[in-house]
Amino acid sequence: MAAMDRYAVIGHPVGHSLSPRIHALFAQSTGQPVTYTAIEAPLDGFAATVDHFRAQGGRGINVTVPFKLQACAYADEVSERARAAGAANALAFDADGRCRAENFDGVGLLRDLTHNLGLSLAGCRVLLLGAGGAARGVLQPLLQARPAVLLVANRSADKAHALVRDFQALGLGGPELAGAALSDLPAAGAFDLVINATAASLDAQALPLPRSVFAPDGLAYDMVYGKGLTPFLRQAREAGVARLADGLGMLVEQAADSFAWWRGMRPATDTVIAHLRTPLR
Repeated sequence: MAAMDRYAVIGHPVGHSLSPRIHALFAQSTGQPVTYTAIEAPLDGFAATVDHFRAQGGRGINVTVPFKLQACAYADEVSERARAAGAANALAFDADGRCRAENFDGVGLLRDLTHNLGLSLAGCRVLLLGAGGAARGVLQPLLQARPAVLLVANRSADKAHALVRDFQALGLGGPELAGAALSDLPAAGAFDLVINATAASLDAQALPLPRSVFAPDGLAYDMVYGKGLTPFLRQAREAGVARLADGLGMLVEQAADSFAWWRGMRPATDTVIAHLRTPLR
């Protein structure tokens, strides 16, 4: 039997991760000699855990919370996307001993929106809820899709404005990019796409959103997956939005980008998403 190349996802906690299942399906469909496991690292032991995995012949890892910032610091080479996001969700270990960092969260989201959900962002009004790591990780690819407006709204306006300034200082985003407090949204009008990048859905918490932000013919997208009809998606449905989506497609698409980065071929994702999908209810 051919030797298997080892990959893993590292997080804390990590037992809930669908990544081993997704990558097993990718390996099966492509015929690549890949094995993929989940590793729970101690909160103070990310670097040591990665070092141990590399010493055992590991070729690459995906990184989930709370280690994405540490992954950037660990790497020898950080991509432009990961640098803009300030975080990495994938590391590759080269034969020469160097470690490269990438962030596929934003491109995974964009691929899900455009390829799987058929949405063209060019000229759209986009509302991004949250100004933390999840929002930062997807902002650059969203801007590159050329929306007419990309408003970052957060409970704290200062945090939203700081995120906007950071990206504009990098030359990413012009007058279409702005920040606001959630309390400012009643005057903001309707948006073609509303993305929840906050952690509210993880705790089944509703956000103080006016119905007016949701365009009835728009799309409401919750980056959380596996939670069914979250409070955010329920708010959107009650506001008359017909199209709702969770973050499962984003998860699978960023995994496919990681797989392609490591293996040189991108697996098909539609059958994997269909395999994992459970109806929103």
